[in-house]
Amino acid sequence: MPPADNARFLVEASKARSRQARERAEEAIKTAARRSERPTVVGIASAAGVSRSWLYTQTDLITAINQLQQRAPTPHRARHAASDASLHRRLETALERNRQLRDQVTDLTRKLETAHGEIRRLRTLGQPSAR
Repeated sequence: MPPADNARFLVEASKARSRQARERAEEAIKTAARRSERPTVVGIASAAGVSRSWLYTQTDLITAINQLQQRAPTPHRARHAASDASLHRRLETALERNRQLRDQVTDLTRKLETAHGEIRRLRTLGQPSAR
C-alpha cells in the first residue's frame, strides 16, 4: 500500500488559514471604519491577529486602510514649547556634565601617562646594560 499523500490536506489547511486571516483583517477594518479614530496598519494587524508583513502583502486591504486614514482626522497632540527657564536649566546641566567629563578625561590621561612611564622604567631595568 503506497503512503498517503497529505499534500492536498496541507494546501487546504493553508488556504483556510489565509481565508480566516483575511476575514479577520476585513472585520478589523470595518470596525475601524465605524470608529472616529484614525486607523493604523499596526492597530489593524493587532486587532485581526495577523502580522504587519502579511497585511502589507494584501494591497486591497492596505488601500482600504489608507482611505480610512485620509477620511479620519489626524490626532491632534498639543505640544508645549519649553520655557526659557527650562531651556536654561537644561543647558546649564549639559555644560556641567561636559565639565565633569573633561575633568575625567584629563585625570585619566594623566594616569595613563604615568602608567606608560612606569612601564618604560620597568622595561629599562630588565634590560642588560651595554658596557
